Amino acid sequence: MKIQSKITLLFLALSTGILLLLNAFILYFEYQFNYEDFFKRLEARVNINSQVRLFPGEESRAYQEVRNRYLEKLDHEKEELIKASNGTFDTKGLPSAFVAEILAKGRARFKVKNKFFAGKVIVQGKDKYLVIVSALNPYGLREIGELQKILLIGFFGSLVIVYFVGKAFSYYTFTPIRKLTDKVKSITSDNLHHRLDEPQGKDEVAELTHTFNNMLNRLETAFSTQNNFVSNASHELRTPLTIINSEIELALNKAELNAAQRQVLHTINSETDKLIQILNSLLLLAQSGFDGKKQNWQSIRMDELIWMSIESAKKIHPDSNIQVDFSALPDNEDMLHVSGNSNLLRLAVTNIISNACKYSHNELVNIKLSVQNKRIVISVTDQGIGIPSTEVQHIFEPFFRASNTHDYEGHGVGLPLTLNIIRLHKGSIVIRTEVDSGTELQVFLPIETAS
Repeated sequence: MKIQSKITLLFLALSTGILLLLNAFILYFEYQFNYEDFFKRLEARVNINSQVRLFPGEESRAYQEVRNRYLEKLDHEKEELIKASNGTFDTKGLPSAFVAEILAKGRARFKVKNKFFAGKVIVQGKDKYLVIVSALNPYGLREIGELQKILLIGFFGSLVIVYFVGKAFSYYTFTPIRKLTDKVKSITSDNLHHRLDEPQGKDEVAELTHTFNNMLNRLETAFSTQNNFVSNASHELRTPLTIINSEIELALNKAELNAAQRQVLHTINSETDKLIQILNSLLLLAQSGFDGKKQNWQSIRMDELIWMSIESAKKIHPDSNIQVDFSALPDNEDMLHVSGNSNLLRLAVTNIISNACKYSHNELVNIKLSVQNKRIVISVTDQGIGIPSTEVQHIFEPFFRASNTHDYEGHGVGLPLTLNIIRLHKGSIVIRTEVDSGTELQVFLPIETAS
């Protein structure tokens, strides 16, 4: 899950908790206010009832008039005046807890479900009275019920709003990160000279951008140093080796050499040629490298490049048996084009075909060109010695050679160079192999219009 989605959900979760807490407070205080208001109304009736019934007179009649004119009759309202007899009250039908609290404190409030009680003890002379008023509060409960519905609807409505607000907020917050990510994705091994645009300010995005640029500086320096070293070393070593090779060839032309001397010179000449080939491969490996400024990119038609690669492979293996299958080519010729360096791609494909011919004793090598999912697929299948399954993972390592290739000449540089070139062109290589049965190597390259 993306961080943007996580922040949206976190924002939603926090808002949900806050809304629930707020609604709980509203309901709690509404309950408290509603009950307090209703109890006060009951207590007002207790006071009026005690004044009217226990203290008759002009003032009592005024209370009665106020009672009749301004105080509405509550639902199931019941007024009780209980006189003590021998110090006890007949409280049959009243909640015992309510009665006990009145007798202990002189007044009390009590609630059983939706029935409310209020009462107090009145002393008149030597007599004691309990004045009690009870009633139902359906309107209060209805009011609370309506408030609950409003809060519930408001809660879910608020969640929807909060979700979209959180989504918009996280989208806006991560816009600089997305731009930074897109820019970083565009920087590959072939354009390490590119840099991110550093924004103004000293926020986290600016710091991250600066860190990326510093890392790219270090990477470009490291790759440049490596490439320069290999290139210079290969060039400097190749010159004396070429001179040695020339001198040996001159020496071999002398007639006075005996057979043993001639054999030694042939061995030196052969090994010198191998050294030159290794150095040339190292130089190409370096030049296939990582700096896009050095590459000469162009549109390449892959079926034509395959024919050129076959021609190059046959110069190395003139007895090779190569079969080409173009039956799966698309009708649209534009889908056969890739963007890249023609010389490097030709070298990569030639290496693959040459290896297939060499390690199959010139048995049939099948080359198939097709297009799958906007990618050009070059399949090279041989009937050769194959590669041991435990060694397949190492075949793209420089100078590694499989354990069953001792009888074949090679330096272990061709496939690493090929992989470097294919990766430089944003492609990939897949290999399937079985010992003594053969090898299939597939190269995937993005179509020019889809890259």
